[in-house]
Amino acid sequence: MNNIQHHPENDPQYKGLTVNQGINQPPLVNPYLSGRKKRRNYSLSEYVEQILKGNITVLSQAVTLLESQKNEHQSVAREVIEKCLPYSGNSVRIGITGVPGAGKSTSIDAFGVHLIHQRNRKLAVLAIDPSSERSKGSILGDKTRMEELSRESDAFIRPSPTAGSLGGVARKTRETIILCEAAGFDTIFVETVGVGQSETAVHSMVDFFLLIQLAGTGDELQGIKRGIMEMADGIIVNKADGSNIEKANLAAAQYRNALHLFPLPDSGWSPKVLTYSGYYKTGITEIWDMVDEYMAFTKQSAYFECRRNSQSKYWMYESINEQLKNHFYQSPSIIDELSVKESQVLRSELSSFTAAKQLLDRYFLRF
Repeated sequence: MNNIQHHPENDPQYKGLTVNQGINQPPLVNPYLSGRKKRRNYSLSEYVEQILKGNITVLSQAVTLLESQKNEHQSVAREVIEKCLPYSGNSVRIGITGVPGAGKSTSIDAFGVHLIHQRNRKLAVLAIDPSSERSKGSILGDKTRMEELSRESDAFIRPSPTAGSLGGVARKTRETIILCEAAGFDTIFVETVGVGQSETAVHSMVDFFLLIQLAGTGDELQGIKRGIMEMADGIIVNKADGSNIEKANLAAAQYRNALHLFPLPDSGWSPKVLTYSGYYKTGITEIWDMVDEYMAFTKQSAYFECRRNSQSKYWMYESINEQLKNHFYQSPSIIDELSVKESQVLRSELSSFTAAKQLLDRYFLRF
């Protein structure tokens, strides 16, 4: 359809005046989109069946259901998880953290390719990303920096934006682990940003907690919180290449000395400190030998099963706390009363504690 408008200036009565015709404007909607198929909605049994077959597309859709805020999506996701639960628990779950710039994405790329090609593993990478305050989406784009791994058919990479709710995304990551294990992934990486409290949440859902550090920053022993070092089952110093090898070895020695000051973990395992280069892919075999040694050690001592059980109990209570909080704030009577109590607190008519108690009393009187 020609959408060029007629220009009255080109009428013969206006001699010496000519206005050139423009060009046809493209349609506002991309015509190629009309031929695209809509995403299929699967039934509960189809979700479970396809996940157990290792269908990555259906697995991704199931994870999207988990992350949805819609109640109908949440109910389907819960049922899918329950059906997949008997097929889970057969993987090695590894938490990976480190200060920003330590090379986590580059290292995971190298680790993943090594595990897939040298140890015949199937790997799922679940990255807990910080969120943009405006769009609520991931701002790191970790998947784009895992170039080799993203091309592997035996790898599944899924970033999860926190969207302002760390507890919520941590719980969903825990549930995503179950789906990935049911889909046949025998190794799970859970990557954190390296700042904030996400490390504590990740530590409560993995078997081995790996801390990536840097050398030559001038504050090797102060660059990360002591609490995170105490959680680590292994510390690895990245970028041990070229002229930085000596600095990396010195930093590793300092970390070993620091670990001697910490009490021995409940597992009885003495955390090791190794150096490697994620960019040049050196020292990676030794890192996974260490992880395998840890897994054998904890399974022999029965700590592995004990830790898995305590994690399951922890997440049950976390889920209770989160759902109670959500139910409280979504209660119609509380929504109406919140602004009233807030105004009274701001006018110093009520203390914060009294206002909170009155709101809670009102909420519990409903039951």
